[in-house]
Amino acid sequence: MAPTDPDFDSLFFRSALGRFATGVTVITTEGKPDHQPLGLTISSFNSVSLEPPMVLWSLSRKASSLLHFQQSERYVVHVLAASQLPLAKRFAYGSQAQRFDGLALTRAPSGTLMLGDNECAAWFECYNLIQHEAGDHMIFVGQVEHCHRNFNQPLVYHAGDFDLTPSTEPLSNN
Repeated sequence: MAPTDPDFDSLFFRSALGRFATGVTVITTEGKPDHQPLGLTISSFNSVSLEPPMVLWSLSRKASSLLHFQQSERYVVHVLAASQLPLAKRFAYGSQAQRFDGLALTRAPSGTLMLGDNECAAWFECYNLIQHEAGDHMIFVGQVEHCHRNFNQPLVYHAGDFDLTPSTEPLSNN
């Protein structure tokens, strides 16, 4: 049986999706062939597999940086902490040329460009494994080669805006 046409418009669909709170990430890589730093804020990030470790994220097919991310061998997904709201806005709204101005940068273990800020709740260095067209977006599946986590509270995106998570103690391993 084929799918039926939706009984709603795209604005209603977007509003309904906004009821699901997501984390906020900044994804970084370098452009080819000039090695210019590239980065953007993404909230469409999920785990895919533990064995092997894989994550996914999606990017609009209209994004000016799409081709660069498609051609990159690796990228780093930075899960932003609640204290990094200005960074999320900078990478969501600023021009590519200005997003990295004045920021400390470093390299992940496999050499991928990443933010030098140690406040991130987590980061994942990924090999650009699979790309799949899905409607008006491109889905990227990355095989995680290296990762790190802190106990900083994450920044959350909900109902079309950034939100801060309440401060709580981290769960123990006991």
